[in-house]
Amino acid sequence: MSKTTLRYVIMCCLLLLVQVVVLNRLVLFNTAIPLAFIYIITVLPVSFSTNRSVALGFFTGLIVDVFMDTYGLNALCCTVLAFVRKPVLHMYVLRDDAPASQPLDMHSLGTPVFLKYTLTMTLIYCAMMFTVEAFSFFDIRRLLLRTVASTIYTFIVICAVSGLYNPRREKRL
Repeated sequence: MSKTTLRYVIMCCLLLLVQVVVLNRLVLFNTAIPLAFIYIITVLPVSFSTNRSVALGFFTGLIVDVFMDTYGLNALCCTVLAFVRKPVLHMYVLRDDAPASQPLDMHSLGTPVFLKYTLTMTLIYCAMMFTVEAFSFFDIRRLLLRTVASTIYTFIVICAVSGLYNPRREKRL
């Protein structure tokens, strides 16, 4: 097992554990839910194949579904998120400029591009999750409130995780 693969496995296990044990209980005003486990899918390198990322997304969502009692909702949303990962990235980065084998973090993409990419991915995930969960547009204000609040909350948590996971390295002379 390579060092990079081991790094992703450890990151995946830690984020899923934190999501299940801590973050599932940090719901704000019965509206906003932090969904930090989608960081696993968003930071996968571009060289990671679509089939493997979709499979990883499905199993990541399935694990969260088991502990959140959401009956496949997260598995569906994570699978779709893994599928749209490359097209969303290429909205902000040219195909030739994307770092092929590096994780898609603040250091490889640059802070502005990473923030736009992460915000877009988080918005896609939250919009899909709450739309499928509601299964109607009957209370559109509540749906939009939950989507926007969870997107902002998740975005802040993902930026914190990204800062913790990839601390800035000082350049030495």
